[in-house]
Amino acid sequence: MKILEKGSLKLINAWAFYDWANSVYSLVIATAVFPIYYESVTNENGGMVDFLGTSILNSSLLSYSLSFSFLIVAILSPILSGIADYTGNKKRFMQFFCYLGSLSVMCMFFFKDQDTLWIGIISTILASIGFWGSVVFYNSYLPEIAFPEQYDRVSAKGFIFGYVGSVILLIFNLTMVMKPEWYGITDPTLPARISFLSVGIWWMAFAQVTFYYLPNNIFNKKPRKDFIFKGLRELKVVFQSLKKLTDLKQFLIAFFLYSIGVQTTILLASIYGKVELKIETSQLIITILLIQLVAIFGAYLFSRISENIGNIKTLKLTIAIWGLICFAAYLLDAQNKYINLQFYSLGGAIGMVLGAIQSLSRSTYSKLLPDTEDHATYFSFFDVTEKIAIVLGTFIFGFVGSITNSMRNSILILVVFFLLGYIVLSFMKKTDFDDEL
Repeated sequence: MKILEKGSLKLINAWAFYDWANSVYSLVIATAVFPIYYESVTNENGGMVDFLGTSILNSSLLSYSLSFSFLIVAILSPILSGIADYTGNKKRFMQFFCYLGSLSVMCMFFFKDQDTLWIGIISTILASIGFWGSVVFYNSYLPEIAFPEQYDRVSAKGFIFGYVGSVILLIFNLTMVMKPEWYGITDPTLPARISFLSVGIWWMAFAQVTFYYLPNNIFNKKPRKDFIFKGLRELKVVFQSLKKLTDLKQFLIAFFLYSIGVQTTILLASIYGKVELKIETSQLIITILLIQLVAIFGAYLFSRISENIGNIKTLKLTIAIWGLICFAAYLLDAQNKYINLQFYSLGGAIGMVLGAIQSLSRSTYSKLLPDTEDHATYFSFFDVTEKIAIVLGTFIFGFVGSITNSMRNSILILVVFFLLGYIVLSFMKKTDFDDEL
């Protein structure tokens, strides 16, 4: 196969197509169908379930499971990224995590009731590890497939591909969930479980487009036999250099703070809507679809805004909107007769800044990187920062929910993290990238 040139449209599209492949996990599993299915299967006894001999609230169990998976990724990704950069074999690592995630999602098909809860939880953990583990290697390709002036648009293109692809599969899945009689399905759990199976197949199948075109060992590394120790040494070198890169370090601090709010909201918003605001499943699904469709426009719009006012100012704008969204969610009253309309409005606002903050964070980090061949290792710190943020955010959300028996206070605390992230970004010093950032 002919190696595609850096910056070429075909290579950029092939890279972005992995978002098309894996974003069905983010939408169907992490956001839409699985959380709703999980809550419906485990809602007996006031939502209390037995797991590993312990009685625990179902929403807290899911939060703790996700926290555990992110902690595993946070530990593994820097080590594996150092090895991947030293060996030049990061595409193989990306493939491994992709297949781990997609196969684990398929295993969710066997999660039918509380007796098989252990399958659902273990599959959730492994699928999350697979998804986030592959993303760190995927993100690290951005500086290798595009030029700096392309980063914002290319990063946004990936998320746009992801939103479009995931909406297509979700709509198909929803026809089974909401109209099972069209398919002759009588088992009430089967439509959702088939959806999980379809996500795994979609993810694995479409990822082959990316794997076919993405280059491997782009810098022609020739590792020696002791590649594990050399990879760890590579990690140490990058870590030492990272401490000297003031702007990159400060950006990671801000990214950590606002990611606590963003990722926790994405992962647990549907459960918050269903449990705290009593939103019906059909309304939740409509809201989730609305978020994805608006996010397509939002990612495009904010990538253009960043070209005019810079990445940092644009990020601060999106962070301010996120903070207002969480505060508005706290104020929503389940007894209000317009609660569904209010929830739709909130979903539209989330969609407008969802892809924007994710794509701009990725492209801003890429612009701040030094001239290096260790992209996977540098991006592993970006990934670890996000995962630790998710661990902390989901734990706080679950913990506050447990001690107050309400998620309303949990959502309010997230506003504080958005405020802190905004403040840290405001203190970033002037750099040579002022025109771009």
